[in-house]
Amino acid sequence: MSNVETEPTESHGTTSADSDRDARAPRVDVLAPRDVLLGGPRAMKVRRTLPQRARTLIGAWCFVDHYGPDDVADTGGMDVAPHPHTGLQTVSWLFSGEIEHRDSLGSHALVRPGELNLMTGGHGISHSEVSTARTTILHGVQLWVALPGRHRHAARDFHHYVPAPVRITGADIRVFMGALAGAVSPVPTFTPLLGAEVLLAPRATVTLAVDPAFEHGLLVDHGLVRIADILLQPGELGCTDTGSHTLTLANESDDTARTILLGGTPFDEQIVMWWNFIGRSHEEIVRAREDWQNASDRFGVVEGYDGDRLPAPALPNAVIAPRGNPSRR
Repeated sequence: MSNVETEPTESHGTTSADSDRDARAPRVDVLAPRDVLLGGPRAMKVRRTLPQRARTLIGAWCFVDHYGPDDVADTGGMDVAPHPHTGLQTVSWLFSGEIEHRDSLGSHALVRPGELNLMTGGHGISHSEVSTARTTILHGVQLWVALPGRHRHAARDFHHYVPAPVRITGADIRVFMGALAGAVSPVPTFTPLLGAEVLLAPRATVTLAVDPAFEHGLLVDHGLVRIADILLQPGELGCTDTGSHTLTLANESDDTARTILLGGTPFDEQIVMWWNFIGRSHEEIVRAREDWQNASDRFGVVEGYDGDRLPAPALPNAVIAPRGNPSRR
């Protein structure tokens, strides 16, 4: 998915600050979503929770867009023309609907509910994303992973994976990256990561064993879910720092709650993130933009898309500064 914000507005997440809470419970910071239009005459609206001023990364996860459920008869669905990426992996995960993916590696795949599409941009790739004619309700998440410096110029790559559901008391879990609840995803990552869809039964409480070296983020799609002592509303992203061996999730609603659990070791490199590029300096971003505008071989060509590719927006009238997470408290 393309990030069309050239000068994104940033908002502060709210922080759990109850001094009387159990000292053993992890601290939870809550990031509220902001609405972003993807552009076009019938712009598709998404809810963006990462990045924000309060937090840039959860592990190497650097971008969280959450959209739907949208009736495509009203919204027009998704039609994102060919656009470039550098220095990142894109992770596509649907709850309903179907999206046609084409990229300059030659991949032509369908994104379907419960199926992972993972694309590595590395030094440069381009792709398009279009909801299919079979889609009536479009609903899902688009996630980005920042590549570490030594791998940020990696070769283009694409993987499709269908994780089998793991059923435990009170929850169904699909692990699309990393490992959780005994399930291990085979897709390659460049830093230790976790990505999983967790469905919680009505009024269920589940305690999951997690890697204490990981930061974690829980995005609530549907339901009211408590993580530690903090209740998350639909669309909110609850973030915890390292140090927890377990995470306890409680569904406070009478319906099945759907969540996305993300995790990873702290990504201690600062990144420059602008439009669809991730680099380490302003000059690196300028060079990537010029290469895209000049149709260089760096990004290749997307075959089969009916329309023109997206032009890059104008650069801001300032040097784009590197960013990491605020200092941990």
